Amino acid sequence: MLRSPAKQRVLKHETQHVSEAKPFRSYGRRKARPLSGRKDRLLTELLPILRLPLTEQAPVPLTRLFAKDVTQVWLEIGFGSGDHLIWQAEHHKDIGFIGCEPFINGVASLLGKIESAGLITILTHDGDARDVVAWLPPNSVTRIFLLFPDPWPKKRHHKRRLLSADSVMQLARVLAPGGEFRFASDNGDYAGETLLTVLAGGAFVWSAESPRDWRVRPSDWPETRYERKALSAGAKPSYLTFHRL
Repeated sequence: MLRSPAKQRVLKHETQHVSEAKPFRSYGRRKARPLSGRKDRLLTELLPILRLPLTEQAPVPLTRLFAKDVTQVWLEIGFGSGDHLIWQAEHHKDIGFIGCEPFINGVASLLGKIESAGLITILTHDGDARDVVAWLPPNSVTRIFLLFPDPWPKKRHHKRRLLSADSVMQLARVLAPGGEFRFASDNGDYAGETLLTVLAGGAFVWSAESPRDWRVRPSDWPETRYERKALSAGAKPSYLTFHRL
């Protein structure tokens, strides 16, 4: 059936609007309480130095991003105040780390810890982690952490959850074969949905052999501030470890 030119223009506009629509925002507020003078200084002086150069092409190998020679690159999505990221960097001096966090107060906290510890193996992105994942070359990282992301517990908000069939495949693209993907949540629904979604993509295998493997946090998986809060409220977190096929 032929359409009038006016109707064709309307349909073209609607199609462009759908194709250009941005994905749902997967995080909440960007900033909370006012920052201290030191943290303001770190955001002005240190953040530009440690911010990923997303406007440039990612180097291959990705280890060339770092001032110090590193053997691998690990990625943490949503590092909160940076406790876990700092712990991993202090315990793995030969690894380069990329941390993504849109919450400015959390970014400032991480910068303070980096400065105090004198670490030179952490780079950061103060925005949407999906932009970083899209920028990374294939098979360029060997471990990915997604620990206690916002579960968006209301059903109408589930579409805002960071993990989806598409995002799982994007993580699989950048994770090297044999690489590890660690996920944790104190929301049983989100943990169960994540398990099904990750395995359905066919790019990962779940390494658990007994209930202890997802109920007990491994020794090289330090407790985070959010996890302590969840445990004190009586929640029972799930710790899922997947490996890239």
